[in-house]
Amino acid sequence: MSALDLALPLARLLDPETAHGLAIRALASLPAGTPAPDDPSLAMRAFGLDFPNPVGLAAGFDKEAEVPDAMLGVGFGFVEVGTITPRPQPGNPRPRNFRLAEDRGVINRYGFNSGGQMPARERLRLRRGRDGIVGVNVGANKEALDRVGDYVSGVEAFAEYASYFTANVSSPNTPGLRDLQEERALDELLARMLEARDRWAPGVPLLLKIAPDLALAHLDAVVQVARRRKVDGLIVSNTTISRPASLRAPQRKETGGLSGRPLFPLATRMLAESYVRVEGAFPLIGAGGIDSPEAAIAKIEAGATLIQLYSALVYEGLGLVGRIKQGLAAYLAAEDRSLSELVGTRARARVAEPFPG
Repeated sequence: MSALDLALPLARLLDPETAHGLAIRALASLPAGTPAPDDPSLAMRAFGLDFPNPVGLAAGFDKEAEVPDAMLGVGFGFVEVGTITPRPQPGNPRPRNFRLAEDRGVINRYGFNSGGQMPARERLRLRRGRDGIVGVNVGANKEALDRVGDYVSGVEAFAEYASYFTANVSSPNTPGLRDLQEERALDELLARMLEARDRWAPGVPLLLKIAPDLALAHLDAVVQVARRRKVDGLIVSNTTISRPASLRAPQRKETGGLSGRPLFPLATRMLAESYVRVEGAFPLIGAGGIDSPEAAIAKIEAGATLIQLYSALVYEGLGLVGRIKQGLAAYLAAEDRSLSELVGTRARARVAEPFPG
């Protein structure tokens, strides 16, 4: 158990954003460790990249690219930093992060608080040449007149340093941002980002992160555009603006995006729906509510080639990464299957179930 895990009970006494800031500073002050070698059965190739294991850190934890190597040292197979906007912006007023302890969930309404591209770019420049897959999640400033241009700017700014790019058009906390998931707007966004990618960072994968709140007809259109434009993959999904009836915590009425365990049923269903529609055209990353080896296996069976987590660290600590990897390796050994053979094996069964309420 790490010192950070031991500090979890104390951290929960603090405001969530304050606790998170202290965790980032603690990680930044420590020398980056070298993780133990992963079980070979966990290796996965996707988007032209070789991942030592499929467990990734979702965007939102390391917004400013301050601790990617520390998180790789914890044992993550890849880390996604951001969301990073071109210019600094404060985001929404505090408080803007709420623990739903009774539900093992989190609600946030950060609104792309970001130090901007320049400091993050310098940090990534300083780690250039080090091992490890580090993706860069890019977004638009709230007051941008050309939001698509902000995404293009992100590709140009991080072209030399990103293992892959993610276009975050699915945060619910920037007014109008999710409108970029509409068919015509999404087509323009992807066309311009791919053009910039081919110019500034040829061969670097471009992924699209989508909301779990899309109607299925809307998901049809999103997948059609993504396939037509030949993106390299989808991340399914971001936080949800819905509120399951099962929520008990008093903070459940806060506005913002819900993540953690309560998101798992909806995000996993949308993952399976996406997998069926993508038809193997590109890989999917499954995110939303992964807090155990069993949840990780369910995501992969629903169609995820790779998975990402973040909110569960609030409750489970960094030791969760190792527990998921151990559980997944044991499951593959018991089933005598490879990781790639597991992907999507229950996707069609998932989409046949009643839709999560």
